[in-house]
Amino acid sequence: MTRKKLRTVVCGSTFGQFYLKALKMLPEELELAGLLARGSERSKKWAEYYGINLYTEASQLPDDIDLACVVLRSGVMGGKGTDLSMNLLARGIHVIQEQPVHHKDMAACFRIARQKGVFFQPGDLYVHLPAVRRFIACAKVMLERQNALYIDAAFASQVSYPLMHIFSEILPSIRPWKTGTVSRDGGPFHVLTGTLGKIPVILRVHNEVDPDDPDNYLHLLHRITIGSEGGSLSLTDTHGPVVWHPRLHIPENLKTFGDLSDACPEHLLENSTEMLGTLSPVNYKDILTKQWPGAIARDLSSMRKMILGSSNMDMRAQQDLLCSSQWHEMTAALGYPVLRPGCSHQPLPVNILKEAAATIPDDSFSDQIAKE
Repeated sequence: MTRKKLRTVVCGSTFGQFYLKALKMLPEELELAGLLARGSERSKKWAEYYGINLYTEASQLPDDIDLACVVLRSGVMGGKGTDLSMNLLARGIHVIQEQPVHHKDMAACFRIARQKGVFFQPGDLYVHLPAVRRFIACAKVMLERQNALYIDAAFASQVSYPLMHIFSEILPSIRPWKTGTVSRDGGPFHVLTGTLGKIPVILRVHNEVDPDDPDNYLHLLHRITIGSEGGSLSLTDTHGPVVWHPRLHIPENLKTFGDLSDACPEHLLENSTEMLGTLSPVNYKDILTKQWPGAIARDLSSMRKMILGSSNMDMRAQQDLLCSSQWHEMTAALGYPVLRPGCSHQPLPVNILKEAAATIPDDSFSDQIAKE
């Protein structure tokens, strides 16, 4: 491969629209060369918007396509994405396929890729989001100095694969996964306990889906806390913020004399809650139009570097296979989602909550003590 600007086609126009936007963010690295879809009005609109050809059959793709972004449901999700990936790899086209991909399907894709001298990579925007990258960076620094004592995570089953991917980026090892208990009794959340790489884990999973609208009505995406000897590090939401809570330790002199006015230990002067990194709230419009395409652009840029020989495919392949295998074990223990048809969107204006919060003044008693 001598051409540095790779001609790229997107396969799928639903979630694929985010890949289309991401590709336009990388004009010096990737050239958007077409859209492969069924020919719906949506796909026609996107093809016209970006001024690209719309293909309805893989056989229609020109021979000069370098990279395909397969953004269709994979075989494990009941779709044809994996079959298409194998077809394109067999034609000598590099493929990045949107997660999740079953580890057996992934192994087959890697095998075809090696035979044809091309590259395959599962795509996952979530690990490239700003808050997730910040959480990963902070967690690595924490775990270089202290051991992980526990992991407490809540997530929607639809984004369970990215959760395991996040763990694989942070922890020394995600092997073995051992299931402890599984509770599916009532409520929207199922609870799974176990160990991941010998670290105790409790997972609370929103394991429901509206069959008519499976991408909506999630109570959350990811919420992760890793506890250490010094405190707990939390990703409060997939889009942030990242928060540090130092562990409360009451010094002996307070137990004895109840007074810290003379000699206060340094650790008691740290804030009980510390937000790490950028603190600016981000609305969902910006998340969908900027953060998600930007995260995908990072993933695509990484894929391009691998194709051009500046990263190790074999090492990445082993990591991806392990991640998929551990994800499969976790979701197999959890079981299928409960079907909840007929959900409806009922937004709650945040001003209602702000007004309620404003009715509670700061603690005047503590202020009075501070003045004495």
